[in-house]
Amino acid sequence: MDAFWHFAKQMLRWRTHLIFGLIFAVLSAGGMGAGIIAMQPVLDTILEPGHRGLPQLAEEYTSSGWAKGLVSDETIASLPEGPFDAVMWIMISLGILTVLGAFANFMHQYLALTVVHRSIAMIRRKAFGQVIHLPLKTIVSEGPTDAISRIVNDTEALGSGFVAMLSKSIAQITKGIVALAVALVTNWQLAIVALLLMPILAVVIRKLGKRIRRASERALSSRAGLYRAATEALQGMRVVKVHTTERYEAGRFGHINKDVLHQQLRIRTARAVAGPLIETITVFTLGALTLVAVKLILDGHLDKSEFMTVLVALAIAGASIKPITGLVNDIQQSGAAADRLKRLLNEDAEPGHEVRMPKLARHHDSLAFENVSFIYPGGSSRAVADVSINIKAGETVAFVGPNGCGKTTLLSLVPRLFDPDEGRVLIDGIDITRVRVRSLRRQIGVVTQEVVLFKGTIRNNIAYGNPRATNEQIEKAAEQARAIQFINELDEGFDTPVGEQGLTLSGGQRQRIAIARAILRDPAILILDEATSMVDAASERLIGDVLSSFCTNRTTLIVAHRLSTVLGADRIVVMNKGAVVATGTHNELLESCPLYQNLARHQLISHEENPS
Repeated sequence: MDAFWHFAKQMLRWRTHLIFGLIFAVLSAGGMGAGIIAMQPVLDTILEPGHRGLPQLAEEYTSSGWAKGLVSDETIASLPEGPFDAVMWIMISLGILTVLGAFANFMHQYLALTVVHRSIAMIRRKAFGQVIHLPLKTIVSEGPTDAISRIVNDTEALGSGFVAMLSKSIAQITKGIVALAVALVTNWQLAIVALLLMPILAVVIRKLGKRIRRASERALSSRAGLYRAATEALQGMRVVKVHTTERYEAGRFGHINKDVLHQQLRIRTARAVAGPLIETITVFTLGALTLVAVKLILDGHLDKSEFMTVLVALAIAGASIKPITGLVNDIQQSGAAADRLKRLLNEDAEPGHEVRMPKLARHHDSLAFENVSFIYPGGSSRAVADVSINIKAGETVAFVGPNGCGKTTLLSLVPRLFDPDEGRVLIDGIDITRVRVRSLRRQIGVVTQEVVLFKGTIRNNIAYGNPRATNEQIEKAAEQARAIQFINELDEGFDTPVGEQGLTLSGGQRQRIAIARAILRDPAILILDEATSMVDAASERLIGDVLSSFCTNRTTLIVAHRLSTVLGADRIVVMNKGAVVATGTHNELLESCPLYQNLARHQLISHEENPS
């Protein structure tokens, strides 16, 4: 529960709302307390034979004690006489108190919910900001859907706990305190006897709350699995349908859903037993208290009206305990979500964003990998193994090798998507871990095989990361990427909406938009990870001409799978099992490297071999 109270403290940002909300909660409960005090003893007194009504009642209450002299004799004499008029004015007064109490209750709920929703919005924003600043290594190891579940599901569960604490529990607690105060003022001995019940109730609530919290944490983790299964199946819908695995995916989702249900049923049992158990203990206690009180009344040691007032007050106080039990369970349930959120926010952020770090000047001399090694979290072997390469500024270097040999991983070290476990990456002789990441990545353009587009317009996707780009610059970049023709053929041109994941466009169209995005960035270092793999041969030739021109005076690193790309490189690096096995030109490697000979024969594709 420490995590829950940690987040609850953040609601102090809205202290004014909290203070006024508490005041209105007390006023609402105060109106109810006044009703308890007035109803039973006042009505009993007024309805006695020969009672004059309000004048006599006022005289009795102002003749001694704290109310002595509070009302003048002239005012008392002007009050209407008769029991009926007295009861009528009392009911009118209670009606006014009820209206005021209802207004106070509304204001309390309004202010409390305002604080809760603002706090949750702030926590959700912090959680998302933390996730996007986490190292990619962390996201890869834990999975993005778990982070999404914490941002969406866990903040919602935490909000339920805040609502229970501020909106509901305060109202119930203040109501119970006022009712208990009435009982203590009326007859403190009976009230003290009833309070002996509290330790028993506290133990019951604590035991059930712990069970609910444990089950809630497991349910939240399982619910993240639901997100993962649903996201994978829906994003890979084409693969699912082609391979006719609908039944398998439904079964996988059903298995996880069954686990979620199991945890929720455990919560159900604890929550269901809490209310009846507390109610049973309360009723038995009040029953025992009633028997004792009746004996005292019969023996003449207790006034009947006092007992009735105490009994009503204790009944209201007891009635407030039952909903408080449910609210405590709500808070315990949200405590599990708070624990998960706190663990997320305590994760180490991606290094290199410190303002005190120096900026990297625009790349102009060299890019070097110096004895670089890297292993993925949970991996059994190194994805990159002791790689050392020196690349001159403006040089185009192609990386080839069997699938899974570490080409993409090696190039991911340049923009610091990952940091090497051993060795260094140097740009112009400067270790990139010693400069600000933002200044490094601003001069790197990346086009990958798996194009990522965002929901929005084509214009917004080309300008992604370049908010100050003009329309002329965007259109020029699209023209260079050979995307202008298909964009102009669309009804809305550059303002055409792009669906989620860019699924409203073909693979080749998505790839050309990604290339236009990189061109607009004007990078000093260009990384092309099989950038033309999604376009046909004709489009590849056009894009190849653009890239060959665009790559002039830029350091270009290419993961290649087509022979034309390899032939256009200044140098070729052959990799296998994470290590560099050979470097040289195409002709040199054909003569000296058996692995490259095999790749050139079977893996590197020419236009003639794959004209589509």
